[in-house]
Amino acid sequence: MLRQIEPSSTSETRYFLSLLVCLGALLALRLAAVYAARIDLVLDEAQYWTWSRDLAFGYFSKPPMIAWVIRGASDVCGQSEACIRGVSPVLYTLASFMVYLTGRALYGPAVGFWSAIVFDTLPGLSYSSLLITTDVPLILFWTIALYAWAMLVKRQSMGFAILLGLAIGFGLLAKQAMIYAFLCMACHAAVSREARQALKGGRLFVVVLLAFALFTPFLIWNAEHGFPTVKHTGANIGWKPPFIHPIQLVEYFGLQFGVFGPILFAVLLRASWREIRHASDPGKVLLLSFSLPVLALLCVQALISRAHGNWSATAYPAATILVTAVLLELNRRILFGVSLGLHLAIAVMLAAAPAFALQLPMFERLQFLSRVVGWHGVADTVREKLAQDHYGALLVDTREMAAELLYYLRDEPIALYVWPQGPSPSDQYEMTRPFTAATPEPVLYVSLKRCPSKFEKLFGDFTNLGMQSVTLVKEKTRMVHFCRLANYKGESAPAPEAPAP
Repeated sequence: MLRQIEPSSTSETRYFLSLLVCLGALLALRLAAVYAARIDLVLDEAQYWTWSRDLAFGYFSKPPMIAWVIRGASDVCGQSEACIRGVSPVLYTLASFMVYLTGRALYGPAVGFWSAIVFDTLPGLSYSSLLITTDVPLILFWTIALYAWAMLVKRQSMGFAILLGLAIGFGLLAKQAMIYAFLCMACHAAVSREARQALKGGRLFVVVLLAFALFTPFLIWNAEHGFPTVKHTGANIGWKPPFIHPIQLVEYFGLQFGVFGPILFAVLLRASWREIRHASDPGKVLLLSFSLPVLALLCVQALISRAHGNWSATAYPAATILVTAVLLELNRRILFGVSLGLHLAIAVMLAAAPAFALQLPMFERLQFLSRVVGWHGVADTVREKLAQDHYGALLVDTREMAAELLYYLRDEPIALYVWPQGPSPSDQYEMTRPFTAATPEPVLYVSLKRCPSKFEKLFGDFTNLGMQSVTLVKEKTRMVHFCRLANYKGESAPAPEAPAP
């Protein structure tokens, strides 16, 4: 059914062993880069680490898989930044291997081999592999689902239906974007008789049942907590009048040339147009069905509101196999080599950058650095203040400060609370550790802004402890403000469970 564009006499063993060597080399490079990195955990990374200290079936803004992954990695390796981030290149390497299996199933080992290499060197993946985010486990389960779907269409086996249902279910526990898999399957079934046949015989029921069963604990957790993830997702989508934002669409579309690579994205657009006009290959139809619907949906989202460049990550495993097959089929070896060489150069530069970010002058102009360095220093200044007096708790005003201090003060026994910003929680910390009248006093308030003047009225004992400068890069600094609070006079509130230190 699915046409092979490669001679059957090709040595699959040679491609398989070569793939292990290449993926192993890239993995070693990225693990070394993570170990040598001199940047602190970014907000989301620190937040996910704090979640991993309190395992649950859900969290305010995301499903639980990221916390489970980090907990497993830290239990094996330790609590350092390198150990927490090190799981990212490992999972991406496994995802690249799944791309190989899918490419091999559709077009043979040569396309499978080169698809895996291309995927593992995509600019977006090279960047993401140096951080631990929800995209990492999502992409692994997406590539497993893509392989299971390709094999299900090819063989119509209940075993692959079970694998597909498990992959989608676990993927939904990684990130809500896994729901796109059902959209892609529906689009493929709409244009392919083989896809429709694959869903018959109870196989669709098995896929949906398994996926829903695995996702149910997260749904129950949300229901028990007032559906915070649903509300957060709705706010993140941000649909508000006038619902037409052409600049956002242009920006999102332009970012895809950087995420996927300029040459590959151009090839994807041309190949998609040709295949839509004159479908020539069932394999390409399958791959387009697992890439174009995601891109189209997010283009609409960008036009209506906004869309981040990484939101389209699930489109690119299938797109990678497609463009690789097209370039090899048309014998565009020079174009293919230029693209791969460019991506390898980017991968090496991205791997080296975190290790030298504080030394190279060119990096000090990056605004990004102001958010990823200096948190060790902030934690040290807080330790100094804690040593100068007795405090019952720390109090912060932002999710970022809460996440970073919880990680970098993880050896301190003092509990941390967050000053609520509104009548209802806006993040995990406001939901689980809000400041109330029952918070132990005195309180050390830590912020990147001046202590609010309203505190003088809300607390009978208010002492401004001044501010302290923390060096970021050369002349760049971060100002940390402190004040001592006691005798809270606000309305009493039910005492929350004491948060972990």
